[in-house]
Amino acid sequence: MTGFHQFLQALRQPEYVHVLLNPLPVYGLAMGLIGLVFALLLKSRPAQLVALLIVLIAAASAWPVAEFGEQGYDRVYSMAYKEGQQWLEVHAYRAHRGVYVFYVTAVVALAAMVLPWKLPHTKTPLLALTLVLVVASLAVGAWISRAGGQIRHKEFREGPPPSVPKPSES
Repeated sequence: MTGFHQFLQALRQPEYVHVLLNPLPVYGLAMGLIGLVFALLLKSRPAQLVALLIVLIAAASAWPVAEFGEQGYDRVYSMAYKEGQQWLEVHAYRAHRGVYVFYVTAVVALAAMVLPWKLPHTKTPLLALTLVLVVASLAVGAWISRAGGQIRHKEFREGPPPSVPKPSES
């Protein structure tokens, strides 16, 4: 089997696709943040639109990351040792709660692109809100990713995983 065929086979494994896609929201939002800051400093609406598009795509990419993560959960759980399973539970818990920040960021970025055409006074507040949400999404992404990285990487672990609240506690 050629390398390309092996790659295509791997794409049928949701946990593999999750690992391929999971940096996209964080790296994309970091690039979007840098672009948005420069666009604001330059006071260039075309540059703002490009940066907002990057933010929109990066934030929306959290959906397939979460979806493939959920689909691959059982397989990864069965391959992990006890501590890795505990970290997987923490990772899933954080992802289920934090992914909505990404979705809100995507919606606000889209609004910041579209609404100022009809309502010019919304441009500055929407850009400011987008910046705040990008920073919040990056923080949430780091929170989720920190647990995810420890599932199979013992070298990242600084101690046991935190406990995950039971359904009645959350």
